[in-house]
Amino acid sequence: MTAEIVPLARKQPAGDVAGMPTLDPMLSLTASGMNSVNSVILDRMQSEIPLIPALAGHLISGGGKRLRPMLTLAGAQLVGYQGNRHHKLAASVEFIHTATLLHDDVVDGSDLRRGKAAANIIFGNPATVLVGDFLFSRAFELMVEDGSLKVLKILSGASAIIAEGEVDQLTAQRQIETSEERYLSIIGAKTAALFAAASRIAAVVAECDDVQEMALDSYGRNLGIAFQLVDDAIDYDSDAAQMGKDRGDDFREGKMTLPVIFAYARGTEEERKFWKAAISGHRTSDDDLAEAIALIGKYDAVEATRDRARHFADRAIESLSIFPDGKARGAMAEAAQFAVARGY
Repeated sequence: MTAEIVPLARKQPAGDVAGMPTLDPMLSLTASGMNSVNSVILDRMQSEIPLIPALAGHLISGGGKRLRPMLTLAGAQLVGYQGNRHHKLAASVEFIHTATLLHDDVVDGSDLRRGKAAANIIFGNPATVLVGDFLFSRAFELMVEDGSLKVLKILSGASAIIAEGEVDQLTAQRQIETSEERYLSIIGAKTAALFAAASRIAAVVAECDDVQEMALDSYGRNLGIAFQLVDDAIDYDSDAAQMGKDRGDDFREGKMTLPVIFAYARGTEEERKFWKAAISGHRTSDDDLAEAIALIGKYDAVEATRDRARHFADRAIESLSIFPDGKARGAMAEAAQFAVARGY
């Protein structure tokens, strides 16, 4: 059984205006390379066990930004790499990401992923977890085939950090006193680590010096933090049609994301009582969600979160300053700006 990977079409946030940052330059820059990456993905997700490609294809063929493998391809162009090792490695990055999504949906009990039923709803939790394991294994096969111990160390290390971040998030769930510092540590692990690794390995295969390698690492890491900050803001600032998931998922799961941390810190004593009850799981109705959104609006917590995201996006762009100006650098800079401006 095979699955087709749906090309990523341009999808603008509501209210898009001329001059708004988009992923178009990044999509154009990496289009040819992504064709090769997608071929590797389609080939390596196959199995004689029909359920495996069926379940993996349900998620992989559903679109998504595929920003992580694009970072590997864009980084390779930025440093002038002429080979093709990065195609398999970019596929490995996407397999790691897809595996974590499958596992996350089971942990979170999600109903939607990318606008359609999550794999665990269709195929069940056991199959979803096991296919996630299969994709992790495929990712490591691709790393081993590349033959670079340094690449293997970077990507395997990122995989371990992602798992640590997910566990840390689980232990912070329903903990109202979670600080901004703890939250940033969590997303730095569960999201930014793979962004950093995906960017950095481009410099490794191109045999760049340590300065360029760590500049790409910094770009990816800061971009990843900005990206996750906006994801968490969107949960209180957009509808399910835009997001591809249920609005208020984070709220009902008791996740202490930055909009909630800001609203709780700035709220009155009575408002804090509401947040304590909500995050502990005692107030999770639609009316409670509406109240949460109103309080987050009252204290401009979404915009404050986007402001934090802009800070990290600016740091990502600054990390590129050591590289010559050109198409690749411009596309990567605009991708960072898009990460903050997007509404989905």
